[in-house]
Amino acid sequence: MLLVIDSGNTNVVFAIYDGQDRIGVWRCANDPKRTADEYAVWLTHLLEHKGYKLTDITASALASVVPETRFNLVSLCRRYFGGEPLVVGDPSVDLGLEILLAQPEQVGADRLVNAVAGFSKYGGPLILVDFGTATTFDIVDGDGNYCGGIISPGINLSVEALYQAAAQLPLVEIKPTDHVIGNGTITAMQSGIFWGYVSMIEGMVKRVEEEFGATMKVVATGGFADLFAEHTPVIEATDRGLTLDGLVQIYYRNKVR
Repeated sequence: MLLVIDSGNTNVVFAIYDGQDRIGVWRCANDPKRTADEYAVWLTHLLEHKGYKLTDITASALASVVPETRFNLVSLCRRYFGGEPLVVGDPSVDLGLEILLAQPEQVGADRLVNAVAGFSKYGGPLILVDFGTATTFDIVDGDGNYCGGIISPGINLSVEALYQAAAQLPLVEIKPTDHVIGNGTITAMQSGIFWGYVSMIEGMVKRVEEEFGATMKVVATGGFADLFAEHTPVIEATDRGLTLDGLVQIYYRNKVR
């Protein structure tokens, strides 16, 4: 059995796979102070609910965008899960794509994993929209190569910033409003946040397609993927497990080398 770990800015997501079948997914807050042993104790109880033990896991793969957390996660894998993990970003790891950028080392591991999984599952050219701590757009060409992307503030960050910077504005729920024109402070804020993001997504997709010179499939992942996909036709598919599935694909690609 394989353990894959997606360590993002806000959460760490753990998933176990039996071959290509995902049989369990859990997440916790990304705390750089959490030790390898603390992760192991937490995972032990969650695995027991599925009828498994730590010793059932014999391999691991990791993508991390938080350097402070990476050490403890690598230590967890070495100590409990069959030795050295595959770590996306290490020079020895073959992703199966070219990064068509002047400084490829600057691209986040999760974005490359998404590109691998996205092209494998949906083909290209492709725009991957990831609703995470940041909202990112990643561009994959028809050959599966990573062409670049866009990084914008995540919707939760925008809500928090508005609340903290404006003395008289409350913290509001992220939800679509029935009307774009708000009839009060809360609905005005909700409209600006939600429909503003919808307009940003639609506008960015249009600009990317014009610059790329082709119509592109748009796939969304991350916490708000389903919510936004319901309210804009430009998002053609959602895939909440994209990063996890990409890690599995990269692991098996490198295992058979």
